[in-house]
Order: sequence, then C-alpha cells, then structure tokens
Amino acid sequence: MNERIAIRTLIDGGQQPPEIAHAVAEFLDGAQSTLDCAQYDFNLGPETAAIVGDAFRRAAARGVKTRFIYNVDHGLPIPVPPPSEPDAQLIASLPVEGKAIAGIPDLMHHKFVIRDGADVWTGSMNWTDDSWSRQENVVAVVRSEAIAKAFRIDFDQLWTTGDVMKTGFVDPRWDDGVRSWFTPGHGEDLSTRIAKLIHRAKRRVRICSPVITTGPVLGTLAQVIADGRVDIAGCVDVTQIREVIQQWSVNDNISWKLPLLERVMAGSFTGKESTPYGAGTVHDFMHAKICVCDDTTFVGSFNLSRSGEKNAENVLELEDAAIAERLAGYVDEVRARYPPVTIAASAPGRPAPAAAP
Repeated sequence: MNERIAIRTLIDGGQQPPEIAHAVAEFLDGAQSTLDCAQYDFNLGPETAAIVGDAFRRAAARGVKTRFIYNVDHGLPIPVPPPSEPDAQLIASLPVEGKAIAGIPDLMHHKFVIRDGADVWTGSMNWTDDSWSRQENVVAVVRSEAIAKAFRIDFDQLWTTGDVMKTGFVDPRWDDGVRSWFTPGHGEDLSTRIAKLIHRAKRRVRICSPVITTGPVLGTLAQVIADGRVDIAGCVDVTQIREVIQQWSVNDNISWKLPLLERVMAGSFTGKESTPYGAGTVHDFMHAKICVCDDTTFVGSFNLSRSGEKNAENVLELEDAAIAERLAGYVDEVRARYPPVTIAASAPGRPAPAAAP
C-alpha cells in the first residue's frame, strides 16, 4: 500500500466521538505553519469540542495561521446531503480566521484540512459527533505537496470569491498514482471519469453513496448490470433514495432516470434505513462516498449525484491495488449490515421492480 496515503473507515456504532476527536487533534497538532480547513458541518458536543478546540489553540500558540471555511444558510428542499448545522459560536471562539460560505444555491460540501502545504486530510466525514459515531464514513490522509497545492488552489478560490460556482477550477493532475478532482469546476468531468472506469472494469465495481443520481454514472451502472459481465454491488441510504424518487416522480424533466435507478437498485445493492432528517434527530445516514473499479478507487466528499456536480466537492482518485482491495472489502462489510433495497423505485402508475435477491 502507498505509504503516503493513510485510510480510516468508520461504521455506525463502531467507534465513539472522543476517539475520532483525538485523531483530528493529532493531525492538527502536526502543523507548524498553516492550517486551511474547509468543513461543511462542524458542530460538536462539549467533550469533543474541547479536544478539537484545544488542538486549534495549541496550534495558535505555536504561531500556526489557521483559516476556516464553513457552509451556512441552505434552506432548499434537497434530499441529499442533509442541511449542515455549523456551530458558528464555537468557530468564533477559536483562534482561527473564519469565513462562512452561503450554500445557496449550491453547497460548500468539503471536509478537508491542508496542513503546512504538504499534507491533506479529506474524505466523507463531517466534524460532528453523529458523523464520528453513527455514520459510515471514510477518511484519507495524503502526504504530498503536489496534492496539497491542488487543495490550496481550490481553498483560495473559495476564500477569495466566497462563491461556490467560481471554485473547483483546478486541473486534475497525477502525482505518483494520486490525483485530486474538484467541483463544480470539474463536476461533469468527474462524473464522466467515474462512469468511464465503471464501464472499463473487468472484475468488480463496489460503491457506497447515499444516492446515485448523476446521469453518466447511473446510466453506465444500469448498462453494465444488464450486461452481467462484472461483479457490481454497493450500499445506499434507502431513506434518501426514497426522497429522490418522490421528487423525480413528479418532475417530467427528471423522471426519465427512474428506470435506470430501478435497474441499479434491483441489482446487488443494500440500503440503510436511516432516520429521516429533522430537528433534534440522530444523523445516522449511510454517508460513505466510495467507488472502487478494479484497482482504482474514488473517495471523497462527492455523492454520486447531479447536485454533487454543482457543489464544492473534492475527490481523490487512487491507483493502488491494496487500497482498492481494502475499500472494496469495506463496502462489502457495510453492505452486509443492511437488507437488499426493495423500494418501489417507480413513478406513479408504473409497476414496482422486483425485490432484489
């Protein structure tokens, strides 16, 4: 496995918030000069807020300059991702230069930290107690000045413009088997790239994504599943899938995707029955975002969704057989925890698909 890349996986109930808080603090404690943080959601309980907050305070005492971007003010009725609930008071109490990004109409959905222009912490995990204990998530830490530079360019676009739509314009260049993708600048390019590797796969495709709605990926999955030539399986958040179906069923401009979603969900996909989002509810979503195509892995903040193409997101494309094997196994572990998807992914008046075997 590439020694420059460290992978950590989380499952619902598999770890407690203080454990992850200490891991975050350990990464922050390694900073000597700069920390650039972009977090969609940062809202912690007293114990974990103290652990992470103290790490920021120690960094400031060492002379580390910290910038912190977070998402605010998104009230649109979108099914995924759920709205963020950043603790602006907590952020204001820290020795950081904070900047709120208005997630309207598109979200600042990143979850990354750049340390000293050399190391990057990224993945699907928000900084909340529920994310750290009740969700499936994947974290990747990459030690690469070239990858850190790409993240810094994207961060500076957000910091300077404060406008999601003016960001993500960073060329996806390889650095020793790793490259980073950013949206919305390369949103459609990223979906097309993932779809291309799904189509080219010879042995396996493994996916974790709360929803699968981006046209290139959905269409390619439906075709490859119909061909029956590749082992394809995955896990979704069935609660959020139902919300997508409800929206599509009453929108003629999108309803053409329903047969494709039926085909995909009737394959070897399982679904987590998460708690519907609401004030005060537990946030126990199936939140990991992974696509493994043979020995290539895509991992980051990007849901396989049309809205994801328009949000500020990041994805690492990793050419590493050992990482692909590990994360394919993780997807299978997550799949095994939940039942097959049996929802009626159909528009009104259309017959429901048969239940997955």
